[in-house]
Amino acid sequence: MSGETSPGQRAVSQEADRRVRVVLVDDHRMFRAGVQAEIGDTPATGVEVVGEAGDVDQAVTVITATRPDVVLLDVHLPGGGGVEVLRRSASLMGAIDRPVRFLALSVSDAAEDVIGVIRGGARGYVTKTITGSDLVNAIFRVADGDAVFSPRLAGFVLDAFASTDAPPVDEDMDRLTQREREVLRLIARGYAYKEIAKQLFISVKTVESHVSAVLRKLQLSNRHELTRWATARRLV
Repeated sequence: MSGETSPGQRAVSQEADRRVRVVLVDDHRMFRAGVQAEIGDTPATGVEVVGEAGDVDQAVTVITATRPDVVLLDVHLPGGGGVEVLRRSASLMGAIDRPVRFLALSVSDAAEDVIGVIRGGARGYVTKTITGSDLVNAIFRVADGDAVFSPRLAGFVLDAFASTDAPPVDEDMDRLTQREREVLRLIARGYAYKEIAKQLFISVKTVESHVSAVLRKLQLSNRHELTRWATARRLV
């Protein structure tokens, strides 16, 4: 074999020589540790994790202090969620010297979550099922100013921004917190409590508490009624 380098290998090499500074924002410490182990500061990825945060206040503080290239941002966070981080960090995103760009990384694939953070200023949205190599690629693309979405999620954004009409207000849904909406969708899709707990990195007891709160707020009696309610609103 010759010593020539393929175009793909050259691209990887060029990315490896470049450093993209990243802040991880997620309220689950173990998940942050897993992401850092997968994409963290190694020549193979070119990604340097310069900070972490577990809630909105911490996120704004760390982002202000480190001024990273890209923030990996969870949608559901204590203190107001990813949208609140975007709102409070708006001045950094428009910085002249080096704008801070945001890539949502969430377990949620709900249309309103995707649209909410994109309207807030995020450059992309990928789910936590993404592979490490694809996430690294997404980070570099967002750092370069590209918009990055999983294919299904891109459809949500196109549909939302193609319409000039404001989405109808659902007063029942507005009663639920973001986490309760997330649990609601998974229940409606037939997930068991243990499966939901594993996906959301919470305890089974916490799942049960969220389900009880959803049933109470929506004035429903059981998960079967809840499933019918969610299906009627095309949330499944």
